[in-house]
Amino acid sequence: MDHQLRLSYSTTITKTTSHMRISAGPSTAAADSVGSESGRGVQWVIMGEPGAKKHLYAERLSKLLEVPHISMGSLVRQELNPLSSLYKQIANAVNQGKLVPEDIIFGLLSKRLEEGYRRGETGFILDGIPRTRMQAEILDQIADIDLVVNFKCTEEHLMKKHLGTGTYSSCRDFHSMSNAGSNLNLHLQDDQLKSSTADIGGSWKEKLRIYAEQSKPVEDYYRMRRKLLDFQVAGAPGETWQGLLAALNLQHINAVSSSQKLSA
Repeated sequence: MDHQLRLSYSTTITKTTSHMRISAGPSTAAADSVGSESGRGVQWVIMGEPGAKKHLYAERLSKLLEVPHISMGSLVRQELNPLSSLYKQIANAVNQGKLVPEDIIFGLLSKRLEEGYRRGETGFILDGIPRTRMQAEILDQIADIDLVVNFKCTEEHLMKKHLGTGTYSSCRDFHSMSNAGSNLNLHLQDDQLKSSTADIGGSWKEKLRIYAEQSKPVEDYYRMRRKLLDFQVAGAPGETWQGLLAALNLQHINAVSSSQKLSA
């Protein structure tokens, strides 16, 4: 396959790091991938701390750059259908509190990318994976990732936002991180979950601690390859969006898109 989209996947994964095109840096990678000589769309990964609402920005970037937003959680949930050949495997893993095997996770992703390729898609905004270094290495066997946007939130920002309302958002973190695979949490919904102020404070601090500990290997993996862009979430969504556009050198595309909408 051309368009630099490698869609082969084997359940036998080695930890040997594949040869990749190394960008000059996150900002350059963003600019280059938007106007790549191959003509393909960007192939970006969105990751971030619980509470950063990264899925919202992933969706907006998807529309702006005209590439699909692929949510790994949504792909897995689609298979929780009795008609699916994977239903029993996924349902059993979830019901037993086990992890959805990585061969299933990446098999679903490969299938989605292949279907998109046949429809003419050449890029994507990927949300929800990788969660471990091994998953990042596997992903490198499936696609050429241009950039990883890593959403960061200060603890003060999260506490002010979530403790102030007595609620917190699940942020579509559908599967927890583990070295063994991905565990689909069927109990989380996209609406806000009610809880007491004290419980929220403790749960969020613990959630952030766990995330920071388990995401570090993934961040280090992409940082070493100069593909990681740390982005600090601050202020209202509109302010954060404008800051994100600036960090990604996308203001000109947003301006053209807005102009076209106004003239339509």
